[in-house]
Amino acid sequence: MDRAGRVVAVLAFCGVVVALMQTLVVPLLPNLPRMLDTSPADASWVVTATLLSGAVCTPVMGRLGDMFGKRRILVVSLGLMVAGSVLCALSDSLLPMVGGRLLQGASFGVIPLGISIMRDELPPAKLGSSIALMSATLGIGGAIGLPVAALIAQNADWHMMFWAAGAIGALDIVLVLLLVPESPIRLPGRFDFAGAGGLSVGLVALLLAITKGAGWGWGSAVTLGLLGLAVVVLLGWGWLELRTAQPLVDLRVSARPQVLFTNLASVVVGFAMFAQSLVFPQVLMNPESTGYGLGKSMVVAGLCMAPSGIVMMLVSPLSARLSAAYGPKVSLLVGTLVIAIGYACSVFMLDAIWKIVAMAVLSAIGVALAYAAMPSLIMQAVPIGETGSATGLNTLMRSIGTSTSSAVIGVVVANLTMRSGGREFPSRDAFTTSLWLGCGAAVLGLCVALFIPGRKPVEATRIPAQKRAEGTEAVPTAT
Repeated sequence: MDRAGRVVAVLAFCGVVVALMQTLVVPLLPNLPRMLDTSPADASWVVTATLLSGAVCTPVMGRLGDMFGKRRILVVSLGLMVAGSVLCALSDSLLPMVGGRLLQGASFGVIPLGISIMRDELPPAKLGSSIALMSATLGIGGAIGLPVAALIAQNADWHMMFWAAGAIGALDIVLVLLLVPESPIRLPGRFDFAGAGGLSVGLVALLLAITKGAGWGWGSAVTLGLLGLAVVVLLGWGWLELRTAQPLVDLRVSARPQVLFTNLASVVVGFAMFAQSLVFPQVLMNPESTGYGLGKSMVVAGLCMAPSGIVMMLVSPLSARLSAAYGPKVSLLVGTLVIAIGYACSVFMLDAIWKIVAMAVLSAIGVALAYAAMPSLIMQAVPIGETGSATGLNTLMRSIGTSTSSAVIGVVVANLTMRSGGREFPSRDAFTTSLWLGCGAAVLGLCVALFIPGRKPVEATRIPAQKRAEGTEAVPTAT
């Protein structure tokens, strides 16, 4: 394997490990209240904390990478993940567990940082396929993590999951230090603390309302107050960023049609991608007495979802070739169309394991094509010195989409129920409605993507090495 191949392999491995953090606690959710001696409502913060931390830290880490060195901030992010994993492994109560999950969420900036390093370091011939693979790690890690975590939780002490996560994260750090070079491309200046604070407050308020609104009540004073606070703070943050010389997020660049519509498409594609993750495992695990459930264990359900992650890894080179030939906009359009077809077919194919696996794989192909195209579209439209913050913002948009998907489908599932064996379960209509919502989101993503201006393939628009060395787009800094 040549130098470029080693860099790609290490960065992709880092992306998969960080994405694992999102599904690591899924097998534990039913038992978390007992394990942490807390209520179900409080136990949900083990998931919510990671989401909030990831949303806040992803664009911040991207900006810090642009300023101080992408590899350096990548190592810091992985270090936070290791620290969080160790804290969770030592926890037997709620507060330290939530603290550990906050630290794990802070590592979500690894994927946009990895994409930025690739843009700086790789030759044009390998850039497209490498970015596609790095972007696909979001889905690969999530799909692989579910069965692995379920196997550990079922056959060993649950703390072992976090010790294993910490050990793999430490291995990531060693590999990055040994094999990934530090990019000389920097965008020097002062860090926008006011912008980071405003964005953090606005995002926390927005995502808290989205993720906890169903439990608190969508019309409750707390939920409405948080939504109102989010609107006010984010509008004020936007006003401030437009008047800051070196903003956390350059909104003028973000308002360019190619960036704006790609980010909007990211929200709805993120919604569509997450819908199947919420529906298929429940159909597989619910008892046969419901009339639709297949009565499988968590491990079996996880193994049924694992092929979709493998397919995403295999399809990412196809997305790169499609983008090279016709441009990443075409890849995004094809991806959203495939997702929509997959969801529409899934509505009628929930009665057998092989059908669910087939539909999960079909949807994963669409997600791989769409996710791989998004960073390329963003990088075509932003200066090389702002790659980290721009791709970080795009990753944040996907997270908002998945959070909204979780909230909306949670409401649907909670309101369309049935009783079986003295217990309450979601009805079949709840899941078919959720799948139609995912299909609709994919169609909306297709419509939004049509407004993205057509551009040349990503390899053809990459800034030549000579211009980068001369500092045309950013200031090279000795490391």
